[in-house]
Amino acid sequence: MALTLTYKILKKHLVDGELTAGKEIGIKIDQTLTQDATGTMSYLQFEALGMKQVKTKLSVSYVDHNTLQSGFENADDHRYLQSVASKYGILFSRPGNGICHQVHLERFAVPGWTLLGSDSHTPTSGGLGMIAIGAGGLDVAVAMGGGAFYLPCPRVVGVKLTGKLKPWVTAKDIILKVLEELTVKGGVGNIIEYFGPGVKTLTVPERATITNMGAELGATTSIFPSDEQTERFLKAQERPKVYKPMTADDGAEYDKVVEINLDKLVPLIAQPHSPDNVVPVSKVAGKEVHQVCIGSCTNSSIKDLRVVGKVLSGKAVNPNLSMTISPGSQQVLRMASEDGSLTNMIAAGARILESACGPCIGMGQAPPSGGVSVRSFNRNFPGRSGTKDAQVYLASPETCVATAIKGKITDPRKLGEYPRITMPKRFIIDDRNIIKPSKNPDKVEVERGPNIAPVPVRGKMEDTISAKLLLHLEDNITTDHIMPAGARILPLRSNIPAISDFVFHYIDQDFPRRAKEAGSSAVVGGENYGQGSSREHAALAPMYLGLKFVIAKSFARIHKTNLVNFGILPLTFKNAKDYDRLEPGDELVIKNVTSSLKKGEDMEVENKTRDFSFPVSYELSDRQVKILLAGGLLNYTKKAQG
Repeated sequence: MALTLTYKILKKHLVDGELTAGKEIGIKIDQTLTQDATGTMSYLQFEALGMKQVKTKLSVSYVDHNTLQSGFENADDHRYLQSVASKYGILFSRPGNGICHQVHLERFAVPGWTLLGSDSHTPTSGGLGMIAIGAGGLDVAVAMGGGAFYLPCPRVVGVKLTGKLKPWVTAKDIILKVLEELTVKGGVGNIIEYFGPGVKTLTVPERATITNMGAELGATTSIFPSDEQTERFLKAQERPKVYKPMTADDGAEYDKVVEINLDKLVPLIAQPHSPDNVVPVSKVAGKEVHQVCIGSCTNSSIKDLRVVGKVLSGKAVNPNLSMTISPGSQQVLRMASEDGSLTNMIAAGARILESACGPCIGMGQAPPSGGVSVRSFNRNFPGRSGTKDAQVYLASPETCVATAIKGKITDPRKLGEYPRITMPKRFIIDDRNIIKPSKNPDKVEVERGPNIAPVPVRGKMEDTISAKLLLHLEDNITTDHIMPAGARILPLRSNIPAISDFVFHYIDQDFPRRAKEAGSSAVVGGENYGQGSSREHAALAPMYLGLKFVIAKSFARIHKTNLVNFGILPLTFKNAKDYDRLEPGDELVIKNVTSSLKKGEDMEVENKTRDFSFPVSYELSDRQVKILLAGGLLNYTKKAQG
């Protein structure tokens, strides 16, 4: 039977279940990555599991999110992360070495291997032929301990690329086109696999831009074949031995095929406040802009920065806006410095930030009140930039730099001839800022600052749950809505009691107080509840506040898994009309919870306030049911270990 590339890799790593779409499977994980915003909790959970050393082929701890050290919290967490890495056999990428996804692509990604990361943009490495999946930190902790990663066996959507991009049209425009076609929930339950003659025209950094933003589709991951472009990139990174040609079998069938003719693409832009709100740049050209930001894990490669540097040569950033550049890695920064790109950007008036996530996660560089910001980033959810009423647009570095010069949204084709850019035949290779673990782990003392609090654990699932409905929410509620990022909140990621005070901060700042008063609470959501980031804090902090269940029309994959991992029931409406019958303040009761879960039966929710009942269902594997009954994955795993 002819197999897609996706199924060829999954088949090789399958340890539980069968490759039937929708059925739960367990796969062996070769590599893991964490970043500092999610890593502290992941390693606290790893320690709580009683593990002695990681059991993966490779695990890397990156510091790239919480690098703004305005207080002791981030600095303390970094010392904790470094000492944990040293003790348990994990490589440690120091602050300043770069964004996890860019560095991992450069130095560690391997075609045909599996990667699990505690960041939703882990699929970036799919640009190099990996099955790279974002997950909650607890799932990553279990994988580091040698456990399988469980997920619904995905359908495979093939995206056939034909033709070749015209000047000023980029890989960013390809993924924006896919988002326009499929929407932010169109990838749920799917892996996006790229194929066709147009694939060979794209370099690995271009492919990585596409797979990175595949996370915005809600897809499990995205993947490109491993081919001559892959080999060229790995040789330039001095890693030729890991190259392996890999592609789908001839005659492989996809569950769905989307075809994109690269010849016909034009520069595109995502309008506020969703990555799939896509239009041609020409449609919004002329809009006054207050800020331009280039970088993030999506568009911060040396290719991106060389284009920007060439365009800015001899020019100046418009005096009416501020422009920032976030190089993706120390490698990129050094190469941009040596080839003159950095000099051109500085001379033009761009502000050079460190090689970190920075403005993408609201860690500095918030736009002005009501400001318009055009960014080469991957998300433009309300408030994510740090300014609640900012209007954030997503576009290619080419569109961003054209906008920075003109002071208004500008179609980059207006700039004239496209600068000639070539990929390096050899990158600067210097891994001194990736620190190896100790050869004497027993002598390593883990450093714990006062900001680090123990991992809160839920008790076993109750048979009867009474909960007060605190919020009634619309479609596409993101994890940024549930547990915001930003310079004020991110430093509290290792302290659940402290960070829980910011749950639903941009929706209802009074939610934490009301949740504590209620003791037991519930939330109602619409379609695609929990889309966006992999941050397990969007489940863990609400659990700490007493959230018992969420009833939604549908859930995003990672968030649903995180809810289960922390003992929160993810329930769906059997009848959509019941969504409209509920209001905040309603007292909801579910009886026979444990027996219903064990039997796989639907549940009945009684609305005590309005005197009616309605049915709810759930899609859970037998394993997930056991996790819920145990009160979460941590309890379940420790029990399984005896």
